[in-house]
Amino acid sequence: MHTVKLIAATALLPLVFGSLPATAATWDVDEAESKLGFEVKQGDGTVKGTFPDWSASIDLDPTALETAVITAQVQTTTINTGVAEVDSMLPGADFFDVNTFPVAEFLSQNVRLVGGNNYEADGTLSVRGIVHPAKLTFTLDIDGNKAHAVGEAKVKRLDYDIGKTVNSDTLGNVVTVSFDLKAVQQ
Repeated sequence: MHTVKLIAATALLPLVFGSLPATAATWDVDEAESKLGFEVKQGDGTVKGTFPDWSASIDLDPTALETAVITAQVQTTTINTGVAEVDSMLPGADFFDVNTFPVAEFLSQNVRLVGGNNYEADGTLSVRGIVHPAKLTFTLDIDGNKAHAVGEAKVKRLDYDIGKTVNSDTLGNVVTVSFDLKAVQQ
């Protein structure tokens, strides 16, 4: 009789514990070893820059993607292209309007494995108080308690009223935001 009860109890374990939500792995991003940048077509060339002041929160377990949450906050006041004339315009009201909107934010809603170590994260991007859907595509390599993610998002600047007075032939509408993150699991 005890054997029957033990078998029955063992059979029920996956039903009980399998229904509990999985917990994501929390990662501390090493901001000193990580980079957040962008590039956009300008005339015949390309303007490249960085956002030196940003932070990210990553809760992601590749075996439980349904629990994954990725957030990033960017201090738009720190935008830097290394070109003084451009850097003086970007914080202004026609571009990032940093006095009114000093932070841009991404919040994931769904993270999925595309294949191999390639992932996509659908979410929302808020810039200048305007929110639109956004997609991150990235590779993720995990070695023990260390992770390395490299990816990008394509953003249409005019959707966020960035440089809306500048013709798209002069300044491209599509901005590629790129990231190279290194993190350690908590």
